[in-house]
Order: sequence, then C-alpha cells, then structure tokens
Amino acid sequence: MIFTVFAVVIDFSGNVEDFIEEDVTKWQIIKEYYFNWVPYIIGQLVSLYALIAVIFFTSRMAYNSEIISILNAGVSFERVLVPYLMAGGLIAGALFYGNHYSIPAGNKTRLNFEHTYIYKHQDRGKTQNIHMFIGPETKVFIRRYKKQDSVALDFVVENFNDNELISILKAKKAEWIGPPNKWQLTDYEIRSFKGLRESLVIGRGESMDTVFNVYPKDFVRFSNQNEMMTTAELYEFIDGEKARGVGGTDKYEIEIHSRSSEPVTVLILTIIGVAVAARKVRGGMGLHLAVGIGLGAVFIFLSKFSETFSMNQNFPPVLGVWIPNILFGLIAIYLVIKAQK
Repeated sequence: MIFTVFAVVIDFSGNVEDFIEEDVTKWQIIKEYYFNWVPYIIGQLVSLYALIAVIFFTSRMAYNSEIISILNAGVSFERVLVPYLMAGGLIAGALFYGNHYSIPAGNKTRLNFEHTYIYKHQDRGKTQNIHMFIGPETKVFIRRYKKQDSVALDFVVENFNDNELISILKAKKAEWIGPPNKWQLTDYEIRSFKGLRESLVIGRGESMDTVFNVYPKDFVRFSNQNEMMTTAELYEFIDGEKARGVGGTDKYEIEIHSRSSEPVTVLILTIIGVAVAARKVRGGMGLHLAVGIGLGAVFIFLSKFSETFSMNQNFPPVLGVWIPNILFGLIAIYLVIKAQK
C-alpha cells in the first residue's frame, strides 16, 4: 500500500500541470484515471511486492530462530515452502485474471483519458504509403491518409480471383462518411479485366458512395494500445493484422505471453525469497532485503531486455518472454537445494 501511494503521488506530481490546463474535473481524474491506474501499477509491481513481503516475514522468523526450530522439529524445508506457495498461488491466480481480463478493461478507460488530456500525440499509426489486405483477395493502397479529416488520398483497390487481377479502382480522394464502413470516392476510375477484354468507367469530377472493409481506427496505433485489449481481443487483433498482411504484431504477441508469465514470476520469486531469507545471517533483515531487491531488479531488467530483444531482433516472442522465468526458475531450484536444511 505504501509503494502504491508513493507511485500515485509521483504520477500526480508529473501530470498535475496537464490536469490544471485541460478542461477535466476532479471526479474524472479520480474515476477515469486513478481508479484504473492503481490496479495497473499494482499488476506491474506485484511480483516485487510479493518478494519483499516474503523476505520481510521470513527474515524476521530466521532472526528469531523460528526457522531453525521448525527444521529441528523434523519439518522438511519443502514442507516449509507449502504455505508460501499457497499464498503465492492465490496472488498469482488473481494476477492471471487481472492481466487477461480486468486490468485491460480498466486500461481502456485510463488510456482514453491519457490520450485525451495528457499524452495527445502518441498516435504512431501510418499515414503514408499504406498497403493492406481488406479481404482474402482484395488489396488496398493509400498514398496518404489525413487523420483529422478521415480522408485517404490516391486510394487504390485491387481485386483478384485465383491470383488473377480482375479489377482496379482508383480515386483521387476517399472520404469516410459514416459507420460502419461507408466511403465517398471522388475523381474515380474503375478498370475491369476479363481475359484479354478490358472495360473502363471514368468518374472524373464525380462522387460515388461505396463500402469498404476499412475503418478510421485502422490508421490509429498508440504505443500502448496492446494494454487496452483483453487477451481475446488481442488474439482477434493479431489474426486480423496477419490476414491483412500488415505485420508488426510482435508487440501484441509479447503482451499475451507476458500476461501469462507474470503470475509464474510471483511463484518463482516467492521461492527465491524463502530460500534467501530462511538462513540466519549476521546482516539480518537488511542483508536479506538488499539481496532480494537486487534479485528483483535484475529480474525486471532481464525481462525488459528480453522483450525488447524479441521485438527488434526477430526473436520468437514466446522465448523472449519466458527466458527470464526459465533462468530464475533454475536459480530458485538451486537455492532450494542449497537452503538451510
């Protein structure tokens, strides 16, 4: 709770000027932002919280010679781990549900608030030379897209049948005129091919309303958009992007694996914390906490490094996310073997 309060104070001090300058109420800041930001930051740090709690508690027991008494009574070290794993399992289960469902749902409200009032220029969506498939055999090219007007310039649609080009539609301008996917084409021409025969329709200076499987949201990509989707929505989004041939889905695949790996991290760090803190040493709790926080910091650094490496070096996302857990899992096994028995 103390760490969370510190985090809120630091975040508020960094954003307070934006809150004052924007037309936003105090209730909006509390309800839409901080009610959803607090669960998010807890989800990010709960592994470290669990490690510190385990070390703090176990180190006190070791300092008071309670661990030695338990072991001398014939209780195995593995049996001592059982209540820790039960408590860690409860935390891991709550984190698993939060990561996949409740936290992303809250992030939608929080990030919409951020994009409206704080970070207004985080959109990284492409606006020039855009290629995408909008159907199994329909390809779209857009020379330039103006987001503020939802207007596509030099709009080209190519239709294929069994890998054979059957029509090309070109328009100087395509303007989105309403949901679900209505567009108005201006200065258009349509070429149709049937064998060696070709037909041409020219609408120079004319407009035509039509429907395409293209939406203004397809051109919006916030840097943290992956955090706004539940896991089911992430899978659907990844499949859609791959079907369109857009690519660049590594970040979203990493997000899915991270949501599953973080609960396992809680269990691994719990075991490491018990193994480190159960031994009575001259430095006492201070030394145990220093070692534990150091291990936690190394783990977080390694996790971020492997995720970044996966995105930039074509490394399989599943390996990039799970390698830190594998390495620290081996460390946990070693520490349990070497723990005071």
